[in-house]
Amino acid sequence: MPKLSFLLLLSFFTINIVAQKTVAITPNKQAVLNSVIKHQEELIKLSDQVWGFAEIAMQEKQSAKVLSDYAEAQGFRVQRNIADIPTAFIAEYGSGKPIIGILGEFDALPGLSQKAQTKREALKEGAAGHGCGHNMFGAGSLGAAVAIKELMAAGKLKGTIRFYGTPAEEDLAGKVYMARAGVFNDLDVCLDWHPAYENLANMQSSQAVVDYTVSFKGKSAHAASDPWNGKSALDAAELFNVGVNFLREHVKPSVRIHYVYKQAGNIPNVIPEDASVWIWIRDSKRSGVAIVEERVREIAKGAALMAGVEMNIKLNNGLYEILINESGAKALHANMQLVGPIQYTKTEIEFANAIMKEYGNEQLGINGSIKPLEQTKPDPDGGSSDVGDVSFIVPEISLMAVTAPDKSPWHSWVVVACGGMSIGHKGMLFAAKSLGTTMVDLFENEQLRKDIRKEFEQRKGKEVWKAMLPEGPPPVPR
Repeated sequence: MPKLSFLLLLSFFTINIVAQKTVAITPNKQAVLNSVIKHQEELIKLSDQVWGFAEIAMQEKQSAKVLSDYAEAQGFRVQRNIADIPTAFIAEYGSGKPIIGILGEFDALPGLSQKAQTKREALKEGAAGHGCGHNMFGAGSLGAAVAIKELMAAGKLKGTIRFYGTPAEEDLAGKVYMARAGVFNDLDVCLDWHPAYENLANMQSSQAVVDYTVSFKGKSAHAASDPWNGKSALDAAELFNVGVNFLREHVKPSVRIHYVYKQAGNIPNVIPEDASVWIWIRDSKRSGVAIVEERVREIAKGAALMAGVEMNIKLNNGLYEILINESGAKALHANMQLVGPIQYTKTEIEFANAIMKEYGNEQLGINGSIKPLEQTKPDPDGGSSDVGDVSFIVPEISLMAVTAPDKSPWHSWVVVACGGMSIGHKGMLFAAKSLGTTMVDLFENEQLRKDIRKEFEQRKGKEVWKAMLPEGPPPVPR
């Protein structure tokens, strides 16, 4: 019995020694962790500033300024007004290959203003709020980039680190305009992260989507005295939507179609001369969207023909699905384990439960553990991102980091509140450390870069990326 106990104890120590070797922190990775700790108060301040600005798509002037100014103060070469978007910028350090990019978003959502507290109360009535946590996204990614820049400045890494300040993810597809301008073309690998209620190296795609405005032009007339002289644009719009709804029986289960009326007449006693419908078409693949898109166009033509009116379809924008890269995700997952799970105080857990109770959802605390790698689903659960377009140009590695209570409702005031206090800050710093240590591997390990590129080429296949954007400049408010 004593002999068996000794062997078990010896086995325990051997396993732990092997485990320590597997997740050993190299000097360069330790330097990344130290850098994030050194700059953490600055990063938290940046995040809180952007949280307070809460600027919506293409209007993030103050947010872009504080982030780009910080990058410049840290020694990066900063280019502003990228792709004719005043709030888009690139901060770069180093020279030559490899070139590793990291994305940072900073736009907010309209109408979600909220104080950093458990009770629902707007910080500014009617204002925007960071219901998707983008105030942390840009600051966290920049923290990782700064850590790599410091290693380069010390002569420990060679190549180029490039931080992309990417506006307008929630609306207007900022990254697609930047991609059309070619700013991602020379990257070897690109990384990003997103606030979430789980820590994981992302292995799930997103939905491809296309966004159209379908407009009808008729002829007005008095709806009571001479309706026969009118041609109702609203009739066409309604017929169009009836046709789209009949189409739902004949599309794949992965397809989603949603719409709203943008214009439907002004008063009942006038035959509407103008009417328009804003419609989004989604599927798990861009190729699937294209099939439904053609049918919707035919339905619009048929509706116009039945109502005897003119029809116009305007492309607003469209997004590709995210191309998953398992080789990159595995490298990221290993570094997340190296960083270790996020630990929360009793006060933070109480805050999480109190805010979920106030919202009306189950109180599950906060789960700071690191989830195992998942199997990629054939069809994603839902949602779209302009990161998808980047992923068809360069291999993309994505991290999800906890910044809100377990099973939080996203795009809600709950996420806004948590993003303005320590729960969000901890997730942001975890992301900076995990992404920074992964970038060390990407700079140091040529074979890893080759494996990531090979998988990228295989998954992309013959698909040729083309920006789904209207001609002309980005829709920047002038």
